[in-house]
Amino acid sequence: MATDSSELPSDREIVLSRVFDAPRELVWLAFTTPERLHHWWGPRGFTTRTHHLDLRPGGQWRFVMVGPDGHEYENFVTYLEVSEPHRLRYRHGGGGDSEQVTFEVTVTLEPHAGAGGRTCVTMRSLFPSAQARDFVLRTYGALEGGRQTLARLGEQLAAAAVDDAPFVLTRVFKAPRALVWDAWTQSAHLARWMGPAGTRIVKATLDLRPGGTYHYGMEGPGGQVMWGKWVFREIVAGERLVCIVSFSDADGGITRHPGAAQWPLETQSTVTFADHAGIGRGTTVVLEWAPYRASAEERAVFAASHAGMTQGWGGTMAQLEAYLAQLVAGPGG
Repeated sequence: MATDSSELPSDREIVLSRVFDAPRELVWLAFTTPERLHHWWGPRGFTTRTHHLDLRPGGQWRFVMVGPDGHEYENFVTYLEVSEPHRLRYRHGGGGDSEQVTFEVTVTLEPHAGAGGRTCVTMRSLFPSAQARDFVLRTYGALEGGRQTLARLGEQLAAAAVDDAPFVLTRVFKAPRALVWDAWTQSAHLARWMGPAGTRIVKATLDLRPGGTYHYGMEGPGGQVMWGKWVFREIVAGERLVCIVSFSDADGGITRHPGAAQWPLETQSTVTFADHAGIGRGTTVVLEWAPYRASAEERAVFAASHAGMTQGWGGTMAQLEAYLAQLVAGPGG
């Protein structure tokens, strides 16, 4: 279980700290190897492309961070101190059309007192002036972005080594997080956007609690009704929604996919909601979808269907985007 904190101890500093359930040597590798940095560096929904990494005093790490809205942020790090496996110190700057704000970061990795195999990571950023620090807080959401970045590191360190890659879809919506959360968790909202284009929810019941269900009938263009069910496993208001998803019938039972007998009987959907830590703000939604208690054949069918999921969920997310735009605009908007 990770614990974290963030603070602004002076008008030129940002300090982030988190305890990870992982040995220091593994956390060091996560900070210093491009193939690992790719999986966690940056706030939710961001990806990182490394152009070059030279891990030595005077060496540089040059990379591009791509936001979930497609905006690219050029970055470079110049290492000042490399003391494996407990300390990194570097100068961080931006390039391209990014504002030229340079600051110094000291990363310390210490064994967590009283708990073997855990590591406390502290990242202390020092800016040349209070104005420079306030600029990145205001413009780039640096404090929230830092929290999200360390949370992603925790998830990466905790991830089990499995062969089945989940289906992952990320979208940024120009709407406040509370509104996006409501759109995912209130029956009246779900009826307005859930499902591919040309479908509509014709009947639904929602019991939003761990162990509760969302049971719905979705009518297709030809008038046929397909039933589905979510069973909620975890609900963190405004942040995280985990549920077991299955096809269903009018009575709420679990049924097979009507058109694919080897589709997993159950799948797990994890949806996270976070403030978009980048230009433009809004809400970043990340959907992770994976087989649940599935056979090898079912997992293979799921893995082979990612392209179709991208198309189907892409249409559904487009409907959500349009619906949220209506809500944000308000009456007459």
